[in-house]
Amino acid sequence: MTFIQSVEWHPVILSLKVALISLIAVSCLGLPLSRLLARREFFGKEALEAVLTLPMVLPPSVLGYGLLMFIGKNGVLGKLLNGMGISIIFTWWAAVLASTVVAFPLMYQSAKAAFNSVDVNCEKAARTLGASEARILFTITLPLAWPGIMAGLVMSFARALGEFGATLMVAGNIPGQTQTIPLAIYFAVEVGDNATAKSLVAIVTAFSLLVIFLANCWGRKNK
Repeated sequence: MTFIQSVEWHPVILSLKVALISLIAVSCLGLPLSRLLARREFFGKEALEAVLTLPMVLPPSVLGYGLLMFIGKNGVLGKLLNGMGISIIFTWWAAVLASTVVAFPLMYQSAKAAFNSVDVNCEKAARTLGASEARILFTITLPLAWPGIMAGLVMSFARALGEFGATLMVAGNIPGQTQTIPLAIYFAVEVGDNATAKSLVAIVTAFSLLVIFLANCWGRKNK
């Protein structure tokens, strides 16, 4: 039996799908928020930033329990969705939510640092020349901040791909439905299926190295 034939590909495909959707979500949320908080000062900003980055330091089990209380049958969002006949608990969408929550702080922190590194005088000069805020953002701010943003994207994708604890609590380990690579590896080792575990470890390691290698090549090319 070849290596390709011996691998159970559903966890691989599901993990990539979950990580990509999570990456889109953290980008859509993290970039506007980091841009706003990098340029604005207001009362309670530090408290808001503490909340946004809290998932970075909380144990995965705590995050998982919090999400369970939020999207479970008796949770705030869970009750609302159940009233519409929708349930995301123990589905792959719950895995997306868990991965998004744990990956968001990495995107936010990297993007905020990138925006802070952009010289404000460049933006001010563009404004004096009549450039709109949208044009300044897309022609000055984003290009200058892009290396840092790219680093955030890579780290967020890797974090979402490797999420385990919170995913297990809200999505469970349902083979063929919610079983991601980390879950598949853990339970394969637990039952003594070392062949499956080794195959999945090799795949995720090779893929992660490829992503980092391509990101480094891109960064070197755009210096």
